Amino acid sequence: MSQPKNTTPKVNDKQALQLVTELMAIPGKSGEEGQIAAEIQRRLIAAGLPEKQITFDTAHKKSSIGGECGNMIVKLPGTVKGPRRLLMAHMDTVPLCVGAEPVKKGKLIHSKSPLTALGADDRGGCSVILNALITILEQDLPHPPLTFVWMVQEEIGLVGVRHLTTSKLGKPAMCFNWDGKLADMVCIGATGDSGMLIHINGLASHAGAHPELGVSAAVIAGRAIDDLATNGWHGLVVKGKDSGSSNIGVLSGGAATNVVMPELTIKAEARSHNPRFRERILKEFKKAFEKAAKSTKNSAGQKGRVSFESYLKYDSFRLSADEPAVQTASQAIRKRGGTPDLTIGNGGLDANWMTAHGFPTVTLGCGQQDIHTTSETLMIDEYLKACQIGLDLATAAESDT
Repeated sequence: MSQPKNTTPKVNDKQALQLVTELMAIPGKSGEEGQIAAEIQRRLIAAGLPEKQITFDTAHKKSSIGGECGNMIVKLPGTVKGPRRLLMAHMDTVPLCVGAEPVKKGKLIHSKSPLTALGADDRGGCSVILNALITILEQDLPHPPLTFVWMVQEEIGLVGVRHLTTSKLGKPAMCFNWDGKLADMVCIGATGDSGMLIHINGLASHAGAHPELGVSAAVIAGRAIDDLATNGWHGLVVKGKDSGSSNIGVLSGGAATNVVMPELTIKAEARSHNPRFRERILKEFKKAFEKAAKSTKNSAGQKGRVSFESYLKYDSFRLSADEPAVQTASQAIRKRGGTPDLTIGNGGLDANWMTAHGFPTVTLGCGQQDIHTTSETLMIDEYLKACQIGLDLATAAESDT
């Protein structure tokens, strides 16, 4: 029998802590989420969820890397009236987390091996929403219409959510994503990111016999990069009132030291909360590489050439503080004695694409710390607070008095 509507549901801290510890131990880097998805599915069925209510979309089939499965979606009809709420987190981790053995030390969980990261990003978030759903099922708690989504391939550019089959969501009115540090965080916006693929064609020659006949792709790249750095277009980019960042992260080229490098491929990115300024950074990159190609000649006056491609990874967004999801999340945090901290992020979140899809989404913290490093930990108190906030939001208990 369902508990009375005005009774506040409580999280079982011991079970919630065991859940996240066990999920963090399961490998599942981007594109290889099959094992963690199967474990989440197994636990839901064991808690009484009919298997037919668990569906997967085909997001992985639209990914450049393929993948073992798509986004996992569970949709529940409400037992009480109210707008549908969506709770989400991403299943994949960075490769550094594969092989993690979570161990508890004081108020933190860390990886036993100094060679692996923990995977709190984002198994902490996965566990918050899984704990909420399992608690609802096992305790037969009243709840509004709910959708739960475990996303894939977030860590490689928000690929899973970008290709999410939104028709499977049930038209949620408020969306909550868990992927961050402190449980009082309410992230209402994030930067946008555009990728760049730059291919430089030089001219090969023997580096010992006739180096003067070659046009080095490496020299073209070096001149362009120096131009960008000297003029403030690489790294932190601040021009007047506009700001953003750029980074050249991958350079691939050359096969022998006795050949003047004929080709070089560069992967880079540009970020800014202002889409127009992000486009300006892209234009400056293209201009710098084209200028370098024109100015780099061999003894016969021959030049290299550059091809430049840019593409949107995700656009920036910013929600109003009056957005219902923002207000509801803030209310849930206050109920648990916290002070909502409205923030804007400089990294991408699944919320970027959710909002672009037409579902304004706030992101809350779940105890992650020092993510993507071997120093990563999960703050137990923050994680457990996040679990309670997640359960409150799933049961609409944040408005109970």
